[in-house]
Amino acid sequence: MKKSTILFLTLTLFIAMSCNENNRRNARQEAVETVPSADGDSVLSREEIQSRPFQELFSPIEAKDIPGDVFTHVGTDYTVITAGNPAHYNSMVASWGGWGILFNQPSTWCFLRSSRYTLELIRKEQAYTMTYFDEAYKEDILLFGTKSGRDTDKMKESKLASVQTPAGNMTYKEARLILECKLVEVTTVSPDDFYTEEGRQFITDAYAETNDYHKIVFGEITSVWLRK
Repeated sequence: MKKSTILFLTLTLFIAMSCNENNRRNARQEAVETVPSADGDSVLSREEIQSRPFQELFSPIEAKDIPGDVFTHVGTDYTVITAGNPAHYNSMVASWGGWGILFNQPSTWCFLRSSRYTLELIRKEQAYTMTYFDEAYKEDILLFGTKSGRDTDKMKESKLASVQTPAGNMTYKEARLILECKLVEVTTVSPDDFYTEEGRQFITDAYAETNDYHKIVFGEITSVWLRK
């Protein structure tokens, strides 16, 4: 009798643990497959997002009304920088940069390695987007930082749905926030421009890898889109 009781309790505990693990797995899956809207009221699945046109997903806002802070957007959420056209475009991930005012216009700046293929496309198109995503898409965007689009076809590996803005710039339907930028300036840094040993050493080490110094890219914000 005791053996039967122990066996029953063991089986019950095993079933309970399995159910809890399945619930946790389902919750994680739902977090990835569904994303709240900007107002937090409605939830869209990946399929729903990817089936909708750009204008149904995003509303235009003024740059001064961008929600949140730039330190979180850039330093924690990361910036996905994209340039090109539907036939050929490339995205990269950046965690250095910011927003502000330049030549009396709302503007962005980013600090890019000179060998970046996206930088080549930015110079060619003279326009690009800076896109921000919810945490559920963190693994998706990190793919853009693992390979070079110059040597691989990494864009076809992405599960994100690319889309053109009304102005013709490339971005993604799953975005939370999109900044469209017009290229203003690309300037080259030099170790002599830095007044900290850490900065000089970083620039010098990067030069040894690419045979060129980092670039600072300045862009005027021409449009801002927020997910509805």
